[in-house]
Amino acid sequence: MPLFDVYPLYEVTPVSGKDIFVYDDKGTAYLDLYGGHAVISIGHAHPHYVEAITKQVAALGFYSNAIQNPLQVALANKLEALSGCKDYALFLCNSGAEANENALKLASFKTGKSRVIAFKNGFHGRTSAAVAVTDNTNIVAPINAQQDVTFLELNDVEGVKRELEKGDVCAVIVEFIQGVGGLDQGSKAFFEQVDALCKTNNTFFIADEVQSGYGRSGKFFAFQHYNVNPEVISIAKGMGNGFPIGGILIHPSIEAKHGMLGTTFGGNHLACAAGLAVLNTIEEERLIANVNAISNYFISKAKSIPQIKNIKGRGLMIGLEFDFEIGNLRKKLIYEHHIFTGGASNKKLIRILPPLTIKKEHVDQFFEALEKALDHTDS
Repeated sequence: MPLFDVYPLYEVTPVSGKDIFVYDDKGTAYLDLYGGHAVISIGHAHPHYVEAITKQVAALGFYSNAIQNPLQVALANKLEALSGCKDYALFLCNSGAEANENALKLASFKTGKSRVIAFKNGFHGRTSAAVAVTDNTNIVAPINAQQDVTFLELNDVEGVKRELEKGDVCAVIVEFIQGVGGLDQGSKAFFEQVDALCKTNNTFFIADEVQSGYGRSGKFFAFQHYNVNPEVISIAKGMGNGFPIGGILIHPSIEAKHGMLGTTFGGNHLACAAGLAVLNTIEEERLIANVNAISNYFISKAKSIPQIKNIKGRGLMIGLEFDFEIGNLRKKLIYEHHIFTGGASNKKLIRILPPLTIKKEHVDQFFEALEKALDHTDS
């Protein structure tokens, strides 16, 4: 049976990984500056992570949410402590798209409204409501397009105000650093005014932290760079270091009701063991401090490369923008220099999303390779 051909694939077959490197079936080491879409937060095969999952799967890998699961409570408490999101409640699911589905559903339940405001170049997932609020018509099927969504430009405060005052908007959903869209950010004034407008108009402010959360921005969540108070925070990618897990943090003002949300696999024992291992490692190895130190070093190095026309993002969620499309450059980095990087909807931008364990020597390795690749790239 053939695989359904929806992914353009590079000719690389990873079979193992260790910290910031992956190794292919020929034994070649690749420097991983993409982390599989920002998923690998504490490095490949981290020993604490491997031990935690191994012990848990040997004991109990899964049972349903109809029974007590102390691992869920432990994960929620650790997440509250490290994130600083005091008194938020946690609902666990399996992915970022599912997290955003539940965030939007909760907003609609609680406000009694159905329209959503989203932003140009935003990406929130590929499932029903999540893809409807994603600004990419190529992946929105007619059944998804039935959702009532208004797309605005980032920083269009007046547009947000105008739409909210119509009284039918249940949620404003935003990435505080756009991922797939190309690492653009709104201004401080924009985010803070939108948050205030949501509070005035009985509308949920949803912070999509699926890619930017878990320390990647230099704070636990990217929205914490601003004075905002989201009703819902969606999380996933770096949460499980490769194990499928997602969730939403729900403001204490929002009351739960049995049956309102649900999931079969979300919050299973094995997922919680993975999630706890990630949080413990972030704390014990002071990885958020490392994010800030390495980010500053990386950006200082990037500023010395004349072909880089713009540096976007923050923390270890960085975009390097050139004045030419970077497809060939990324291929050279993979095939000739054995370095994984990411692309974006902006075809002139390379996304850098490494494990948070990256060191200066890895940054040096990247820039040495980048300069060589640029010298031999036909733009």
